[in-house]
Amino acid sequence: MMDRDRNKTLLLELQRAAGTGNGRCADCGEPDPEWASYKLGIFICLNCSGIHRNLPQISRVKSLRLDFWENDLIEFMKKHGNLCAKAKYEAKVPPYYYIPQSRDCLVLREQWIRAKYEREEFVATRVCQDPCSAGSREGFLWKRGRESRQFQKRQFLLSAREGVMKYYTKEEIVDWFNAIRAARYHYLRTTFPSVPEPELIPRITRNYVKEGYMEKTGPKQKEAFKVRWFCLDSQERNLTYFKNPLDAFAQGQVFIGRMEEGYEVQAGLPQGVRVKKRKPAITVVTPMREFVFICENEREQREWIDALNGVIAQPLSG
Repeated sequence: MMDRDRNKTLLLELQRAAGTGNGRCADCGEPDPEWASYKLGIFICLNCSGIHRNLPQISRVKSLRLDFWENDLIEFMKKHGNLCAKAKYEAKVPPYYYIPQSRDCLVLREQWIRAKYEREEFVATRVCQDPCSAGSREGFLWKRGRESRQFQKRQFLLSAREGVMKYYTKEEIVDWFNAIRAARYHYLRTTFPSVPEPELIPRITRNYVKEGYMEKTGPKQKEAFKVRWFCLDSQERNLTYFKNPLDAFAQGQVFIGRMEEGYEVQAGLPQGVRVKKRKPAITVVTPMREFVFICENEREQREWIDALNGVIAQPLSG
């Protein structure tokens, strides 16, 4: 019992130790990981530990608090750690390669973990070329038609040299994703050769700060409310809406400027506007007009207001 308590204390101290990187999941960055791989010597979160369980030849996991840790495993964890593993398994990650975060889907996180530890694609001794790095790829994808809602199988050719994508096991869709990122990176690197790489990477693909369904009315605020899928892009400062989440073309967008320019987000409806539905509303005030949206519940309302206020508060890019 004494060894069990002592070793648990040592593990938790290791997890919190400064300069080790152990305070965040080695694979997705989730803070305060409560699991560890005692074959790799890394601290990971609960979700990533589930992926590691499917790689028994490479990784074995235990809970920091619930499982018994033998003395030799404690010593192994002391000698390794997240930064040590990062130096080995992420030594040659291409600059365009998307590194998943905790909020990302399972497919991206699983293929990132398999690429690192199972296939060892990014170790320093790796000599074979990453198939995505050329920015070119050919294969089949299912594409949704512009007029029809049906998906049809089409052959695609992605060419970084031409700057076009002409007209899915889990691994294939991630390969496509990173091939497209590679082509975009090649274009940005060629078009803006003097721009530092850290400024180019965020522009490869967009990460929306908030997505989801809301209902919107027209400019007169008397039109019927219609359900639309919204995406808030903090980089471009646009609130874009689609009829359906997978639609290729947006139905419209609202630019979100700064408060000094007359932009504001308010909880509730504008004065004089009445709706039959008793659901929480949001009003986005712009210099030109007020946009009115209805949320599904109060939690969604709070999240949209916080996200919109975050964009309003950030400085305009040059």
